[in-house]
Amino acid sequence: MNKYELAVVVSAKIEEEERNATVEKCKGYIVRYGGTVTDVEDGGKKKLAYEIQDMKEAFYYFIHFEADSTAPIEIENHVRLMEDVIRYLCVRQDEA
Repeated sequence: MNKYELAVVVSAKIEEEERNATVEKCKGYIVRYGGTVTDVEDGGKKKLAYEIQDMKEAFYYFIHFEADSTAPIEIENHVRLMEDVIRYLCVRQDEA
């Protein structure tokens, strides 16, 4: 099992309940593909470096999980299609 971090940038135009549902859906994809969520870090609302879909701010979430090497590809394929996710990035964390 490898350690990964999924960074998700969620639209600021939606309510808190919808943001929480979006994060839960991402966690569900991780579990569906054999991963184990270890931590969810709420990065809060931040100003974007450039405008995306007429938005200047968005909410950042960092989901830490452990999974096999094939899981991130499957997870990204589903997160890519989520309407409220405007950007995402899944990276493997090195063992320190």
